[in-house]
This record gives sequence, C-alpha cells and structure tokens, in this order.
Amino acid sequence: MAALWTLPLLLSASLLGCLTLTPPDERPQPHNLPPSLGINSSDGSLSVGLPMALRVFSMDYHHVQAPFEIVLWIMLASLAKLGFHWSGRVPAVVPESCVLIMVGLLVGGVIYGVRHSAPPTLSADAFFLFLLPPIVLDAGYFLPGRLFFENLGTILWYAVLGTLWNVLGIGLSLYGVCLLAHSSLGDVSLLHCLLFGSLIAAVDPVAVLSVFQEMQVNEQLHILVFGESLLNDAVTVVLYKLFESFLRLPMVSGLDVLLGGCRVVVVGIGGLCVGLFFGLLAALTSRFTSRAQVIAPLFVFLYSYLSYLTSEMLHLSGIMAIVTCAVTMKQYVEANVSERSNTSIQYFLKMWSSVSETLIFIFLGVSTIQDVHMWSWPFVCSTLLLCLIWRATGVLLLTAVVNKLRRNAVTFRDQFIIAYGGLRGAICFSLVFLIDDFPKKRLFITTTIVVILFTVFVQGMTIKPLVELLDVKRKKRALPTVSEEIHSRLIDHLLAGIEDVVGYWGQHYWKDKFEHFNKKYLCRFLIRNDHQASSSILRVYQELERREQRGDEEEAPPVDPRSLGRPLLPEEMESIRRILSRNLQNFNNKQTPAYSRHTLHQDTTVNRTRKPLYRHQSLGERSSYNTITHFPQVRDGALSEPQRARTGLSRSHTVCSISPRSTLLDSSVSAGSAPTRSMDPKAARENRVSPKQQETMERASRKHLSFVFENEKQQ
Repeated sequence: MAALWTLPLLLSASLLGCLTLTPPDERPQPHNLPPSLGINSSDGSLSVGLPMALRVFSMDYHHVQAPFEIVLWIMLASLAKLGFHWSGRVPAVVPESCVLIMVGLLVGGVIYGVRHSAPPTLSADAFFLFLLPPIVLDAGYFLPGRLFFENLGTILWYAVLGTLWNVLGIGLSLYGVCLLAHSSLGDVSLLHCLLFGSLIAAVDPVAVLSVFQEMQVNEQLHILVFGESLLNDAVTVVLYKLFESFLRLPMVSGLDVLLGGCRVVVVGIGGLCVGLFFGLLAALTSRFTSRAQVIAPLFVFLYSYLSYLTSEMLHLSGIMAIVTCAVTMKQYVEANVSERSNTSIQYFLKMWSSVSETLIFIFLGVSTIQDVHMWSWPFVCSTLLLCLIWRATGVLLLTAVVNKLRRNAVTFRDQFIIAYGGLRGAICFSLVFLIDDFPKKRLFITTTIVVILFTVFVQGMTIKPLVELLDVKRKKRALPTVSEEIHSRLIDHLLAGIEDVVGYWGQHYWKDKFEHFNKKYLCRFLIRNDHQASSSILRVYQELERREQRGDEEEAPPVDPRSLGRPLLPEEMESIRRILSRNLQNFNNKQTPAYSRHTLHQDTTVNRTRKPLYRHQSLGERSSYNTITHFPQVRDGALSEPQRARTGLSRSHTVCSISPRSTLLDSSVSAGSAPTRSMDPKAARENRVSPKQQETMERASRKHLSFVFENEKQQ
C-alpha cells in the first residue's frame, strides 16, 4: 500500500525536475543542426568552424517538453486515483474528489516551494475545449432516458428557474453587502456582483457525479440532482456571457435587457438543434459501417465533439449540444454497430471521462497555490452563507409548486439532499479567470476557491452520513428482468390509451406518439434492415443485456470486513449436514398423488395410508363394520370438505372416517353385553384412552350424527 502512494510522489518529483530543468528565458539549442556546424558566437549565430565530435548520448528536452509533461500529469493523476481505491477504508469516508484535490495541493505546494513561483494553472480554454466535453459526453450517452424524460419538467424547473433564483438572489445580496462595507468593497458594481453570482451559482456535474455515484441513491433523486447540475451549467454559462456583455457596454438600457433574454432562449434552443442535427447524422453514418466496423466507434466521438465545437463557434450552448447529440444517436448507433464496437465505445467513454475528471480535480488543487489571492472577511463569509441560503430556499419553494403537478412527490428528505448536494467545482473556477481585469478580480478568485473547497470537502464528506442518517431510499442493485420491463411498457401503453380516450395529452400520450413515429420513419431510415429486431420482446432483451453488461462493470460498494460472519465450527457443520440429510429423506418418502380430473383435490399434508372406514346402518345404531373406501383418514373424526360433499350423495352409503382408537371405543361401548376379550397388559395400556380424548371423540361423534340427520332431512 505504501508503494502505491510513493509512486505519485516520485512522479511529482520527476515532474518538478522537468519543470526546473531549463529556465524559461533560456533559448533552446536547435536540434536539427548538422554535425559539422556549431554555435561559436556569443549571440547564438551560426558559424562554420571545426567539425564537432560525434555525440554518443545527447538529450533535447525542449523537443518533447509539451507532450512529455502532459503524459506526466496524466500519469500522476491516474496513480493518485489508483492509490485512493487501494487505501483500505478511505473511500468509504472521504470522496475521491477530496483526495485528488489534496494531492494537487501537495504537488502545487512542492512546486511553489522549489521554484518560488506559481505552479502551472489550468487555463479556461483547456478546460472548456478539452476536459469538459468528455465528461458531458459520457453523462449524456449513459443517461437513463426513461427517468430523464419522465422528470424532464422538474429538471427544467430546477435548472432554469432555480438558477435564475440563485443568480439574482446571490448577486443582489452581495451588492447589498458591498454597500454596507463601502470602505473596502465600494468599487464593486451591481453588474460585477451579478456576474460573480452567475458563476458561483454553477453546480458542477463533475463533483456531483463523483459524490452521488459513490452513495448509490435512488434513481429519482439521482436523476433530479444530476439533470439539474447538467442543465444548470448551460444556463449559468449563458448568463455569465450575458452579464459579461453588459459590462462591456457603456450603458445598459431596457432594450438591452430584453435582447439579453431573447439571447438566452436562442442560445439554448440553438445548442439543442445543433446537437440534434449531429446526432441524426452520426446515426445515419453508423448505418453504413458494416464493412468497416473498426472505425465505427470513431464516429461517435467525432460527431459529438464536432457538435460541441460548432456550438462554441456559433456562441451557442455547447453543453446542450453534446448532451442532445449523445441522447439522440445512442439508440440508433447501438443497433447498427456490433457488440464489440459497443463495448469499445463504453470503455473509451468511461476511460476518457475518468481521466478528464481526475485531471480537473488535480489542477484545482495545484491552481490554488498562487500569489493572486485577496482576502475580505465580509465578502467571503457572506458569499458562502448566501450560496447555502438561496439554494435551500429555492429548492423548497420550487418543490412546493412542482409537487402539486407530480404523481410521485419529492419528499422532504430528497429536497434536503438536493439542496445540500449543490457542489461547486471546475466550471466556476474556470469562469472566474475569464473575468476582465478590475481591482477586485483577485478577491473573486479567492472567494471562488473557498466556496469550492468548502462544498467539496465539507458538504461532499458529510452528505453520505446524512443520507444514511435520514434513511434516504437507495438504488436497487438488481436489474429488472424481461418480464418486469414488458409489464412496465404494457402499463405505459395502457396509460397512453387512457389519456387518448379521455382527451388528456399527457406524457404517456406524447411518448406513444413519438414511439410510433420513431418506429415508422426514423428506425427504417437510420437502422440497417438486418439489425432491426422483428419482435419488441427481443428488443427489450437486447437492451437489458447491454444494461446488464454495463452494470457488471460498475464497481461494487466497499464491504466492511467486520460485517462478514465467522467460519462455522466442525460441530455446526455436522449438525447442518444431519438436518439436511434428514429433511431430504423425509422429502423423498413423501408421496404425491397422481392428478385426475375425476377426483377432487386432496389435502397433501395428511397421511395417505388407506385405513378401513365404517358405514352406518342406521341413525340410532352406534356400532360400525369394516368397509373398503377410498377416502383418506382424517384425525379425530373430522370430515374434510370432499367427504362432506360425498356424504350427501347417498343415504344408504353415508360414511365417516374414524381413527383406530375411536373405533375401538365405539365398539366397546356398543357391545357392552358381549363377553370381554382377554388382552395382555401391554395392549391394554396402548388402547387406554384418557378422559379428555374420550370427551373429544364423543363430541365429534355427536357432530357427525347431526350432520347425517340434516342430510336426510334435505333428501
């Protein structure tokens, strides 16, 4: 275990050595010189001199500096993540994001202590163009479509109105704090406060995913929090760019505000349309990859990334574009490509997003060690408190409204987890560095870092104990079977029919219409004919097989070694073996009657040994004679339902079943004048009947006689 943690330290030392190998102002020597040329002049100009000797060993670090350092950073992040998962009980207590940030803080502190300068930071362009798209693509491609679209209204309610609530609330409240502390914060304008509120209200899906996947919460709570954080980013980025445009204007008028609202709508819908176009194009391209299955997974990544870049080029929402593209093409791509290609897509997406997520948290820690910090107790503490207050009040108010329209209401426990799970991360950290220079920019950077560290460490580490304390419903580990999925779709079809009959256009109605349109037009155009399943049950089975394959690859939750039972002792094993063998023998000796449609169902728990029963000659006569019957023996003279049914069939053949002891008792009573047979003492003890048993048998006999009398009356 110690060896795993020493590897990141050694790698960070080598990275530090690479960073300090050559001062940045030193001019690198050209690496493509012929061996006969050298640098003789002091200004670096080339001059022809004596031929240089052939070098056996040489090093040119500047030739491979950029890719070499990138590989070292990725290796450092991967080894840190590997050490985290092999660190015993640490994953059960501390989230992975916290450990990665601590590793980044350690590496950044070492680099700052050695070089006496700020370590390299993660630029906003590198984050938004290279690290964020893989994470969003992975989230969109493996998005549970049924749950997402069933809760789409609630997710949009939280993402749009909730984000506006937080941005305006935090921005206006911070402006009030700046007015109160006019001496130190007087140069912060209202637009600056709204700009900072738009970036600090961004709930990071990277941090949310890393925490909520470890907790295994129920599907509804997970999709609400994750969907809200995913679409929340799109709204906050649009609002950030809007307020940034307002800051660059000399004066903001009412028309500018109206145009800004229209711009928000255009940016969101435009990103949706761009993603839909590239998603359908990717599905159509995958239809013709049957002869080149090797490059089929490549189109998934190319079209998705192309949709993101196109949206950013047109100043539209890139997050909306890549999510829409992934959701659109998934169904058709999985039907067109082979199983091996599907597996390749899944593995590469998971690997790509995991590496990007790890690098983001590492650089969050590294970038914290800088010289640009500015501290203000009123501003920092007010921002931290206002983020918690406005998010909690927003979730409570919006949920109170949306619960009146939902069939499955969001419980108070789920509301608390939604409000407490608003973790900040790399999105707000990257946006704060994009702010144009003004006197309080360093204060905004410091406050953003404090909010990120508080939400990731304090809220991220305490949310799991709170989930267990509040007994929040957890996720079911077992996947649904084919029959359960078919019954679920049958219920959806019935609900769609009911909505159509009553004239209510609900979600089931529109879902049924879209399924009809998809099956009639889109599937025929986007899926190859030989890959279209003729049976809906077969499609359900194939979908569940892919889902089960993805579920097997998910890591199981950590098991507490104390919860495992002790090994059984040899005496206990022998006792269990005896019990099992005895029960197996009893089971083998059990006789099961053959089925016949001419006989009534018998009770399988009673003994089926044939006993001689007796037929009554008259009502007054209590003596019995041996007869052969097919009825089973019933204890203590009680008649079963089939016997009672047959008793009324014939008056002359009325029978009752009596135990051997009751037969002996009746015969001894009826033949009182007959000479008593001599019996041995042992037989006499066996045939002796207690007074309690005698009373029970007499009561059963009287009950049987009344039953026979009632049957004769009916006839």
